[in-house]
Amino acid sequence: MANFGSGPLSRLRERVRERAGLASRGARVAVAGTVLAAALFLCASCATGGSGGAQVNQVGLPAPEITVQRMSGKPVSLSNYRGQVVLLDIWASWCGPCKQELPMLDDIASRLHHRGVEVLAVSVDQERENVVKFLGARGHWALTIAHDSKGEIADRLQPDKMPTSYIIDRQGIIRYVNYGFVPSDAQTIERRLADLAGDGNRH
Repeated sequence: MANFGSGPLSRLRERVRERAGLASRGARVAVAGTVLAAALFLCASCATGGSGGAQVNQVGLPAPEITVQRMSGKPVSLSNYRGQVVLLDIWASWCGPCKQELPMLDDIASRLHHRGVEVLAVSVDQERENVVKFLGARGHWALTIAHDSKGEIADRLQPDKMPTSYIIDRQGIIRYVNYGFVPSDAQTIERRLADLAGDGNRH
């Protein structure tokens, strides 16, 4: 199991595990109440979209070097994308806004790939099987999907809203952060990616 440090995701997961333990010892009615409470708590970590909030401003800072595992099992690092515009998205299968967001980001990846834009979507699910199940609903994905099995995303970026998207320029600098997601955010994200990409892929 991944070590997610002492950040928001760690606290979220600890409290979900506590509730799961209570559920396993309770009667059927108690189980239903516990599951509902856990679900409500999980949803509270998801958020509607925008770039505002009380988060630490990471715009203008170099993106940290992070290596995660593709769903195929092969490692992928942010440094692999140097010279390209990158959208790094942190999501989870239990997050309602993420379920809306990921297919829209996949469409963006298809439209902008020829301009040197790459989308790396990293799941912070504890169980890989949950990611596989979610992905199966769409079949083919144009974006790159990875699993944060070591907790590097949570440790390094400390996202406290789900999903959170980081737009990174060709030099590896974070240029925009979108906290949470509503469908109208997709247009803003695509416009910012296109503006950074310019006319095409430049190395």
